[in-house]
Amino acid sequence: MSEAPALVKTSGMHAVDNHPLRAAAWMALALVSFSAMAVGGREVTGDLDTFSLMFWRSVMGFAIVCAVVGVSRKFAQMKTQRIGLHLTRNVFHFTGQNLWFYAIGIIPLAQVFALEFTTPIWVAVLAPLFIGERFTLWRLGTTAIGFIGVLVVVRPGMTAIGIGEMAALAAAICFSFNVMTTKALSRTETTLSIVFWMTLTQAVMAFVIMLGQPKIPLMINVPWVIVVALGGLTAHFAMARAFRYADASVVSPMDFLRLPLIAVVGMIFYSEALDPYVFIGGGLVFLGNYLNIWRVGRR
Repeated sequence: MSEAPALVKTSGMHAVDNHPLRAAAWMALALVSFSAMAVGGREVTGDLDTFSLMFWRSVMGFAIVCAVVGVSRKFAQMKTQRIGLHLTRNVFHFTGQNLWFYAIGIIPLAQVFALEFTTPIWVAVLAPLFIGERFTLWRLGTTAIGFIGVLVVVRPGMTAIGIGEMAALAAAICFSFNVMTTKALSRTETTLSIVFWMTLTQAVMAFVIMLGQPKIPLMINVPWVIVVALGGLTAHFAMARAFRYADASVVSPMDFLRLPLIAVVGMIFYSEALDPYVFIGGGLVFLGNYLNIWRVGRR
């Protein structure tokens, strides 16, 4: 999916122009893009393995980024003194994205999205251990709410926890490390630089893992691969734009609309049942995340 869900953003991290309608318009594009990427990943499941999909996605993304750099002539932004941190970030993101696409192919789309929303919860747990952030009682309480939401979604003991659910949770953990390393990189690197090195290094990673022989998609699936590549780029660009026009306390509830939207998509296109437990658990996960954002905003 995504590199960093909107719920990890906090107020005060950048200057915000107060235009909530513009923020809503950009978030609408982000929601459609995330959903399209999930559908594209589901459609190519029987044709491409996740590594081949990641290779073609990264190659297409790299071509688009290079075109943007060439047109804007921002070549200097591609230089970096932090290649090690770029590589670390992309190992986590590459792993998480492969697990996400794997989960997309075998469990309901809404369940994958609900479990993906735990990424900020994992950040709250792991940030004190890895980047020295304080672990307060407030953070402990909101994290507990989020994990209760996870239990509601997967319902251990009532339903079998399969490899799909485990993959989605593992993806969320990987995305949390991606969030923390992205936060560190963003202090010195531009968004364009981060995306440039992301698409380049992940294309190389996939190529090496596939021993230089990534599977070529069937012609009928090429449009879906393009949808995945474009969806990933436009989703995160649109989300970044939304945060320019409204605070996280406004944008984050919009991001949560991904869950009901993808549930409807799953119902219409794949006959997936609307599971109330996914919505209840997802709501608790959102509540835990939103309380953290609210707390930071007040401080």
